[in-house]
Amino acid sequence: MQIKFFTIPITAVSDHNEELNVFLRTNKVVEIEKQLVQTANGVYWCMYISYLPSTTTEIASKEKIDYMKTLEPDVFSRFSKLRELRKKIASDEGISAYVIFTDAELAEIAKLTDISIGKLKGIKGIGDKKVAKYADTIVKVLKAETDETSNGAEAND
Repeated sequence: MQIKFFTIPITAVSDHNEELNVFLRTNKVVEIEKQLVQTANGVYWCMYISYLPSTTTEIASKEKIDYMKTLEPDVFSRFSKLRELRKKIASDEGISAYVIFTDAELAEIAKLTDISIGKLKGIKGIGDKKVAKYADTIVKVLKAETDETSNGAEAND
């Protein structure tokens, strides 16, 4: 068993949420103890987490989906563009790509024919925080692609 400590300033909880959530998702937590602590420098949540690290075999055992085979060609094209966008955002923010959206979430987004923030919220795994942080960019990219496709189709008519 291993331990990890998190100290999160109460005024910047949202800035540290993702790091904590990623840690919790990728490890088997045995115990969490938390304490609100006040010092001369401010107020902090101090968390002691005892955990068992996930093994690579557990991660590898999750079934991989070949989206090229399971998605229609036009949907796969949107899916690929969304993955490129996710990679850029992850690089800019210095976080893992799967923290932004999983491949399963991107596949569901790519399947949407009429993209909107409300429809994004309806996808399993996409909550208010992801919508607030990434929805505008996703909607803008997909609407631009739809406009390009529409203009290309009109030009061919």
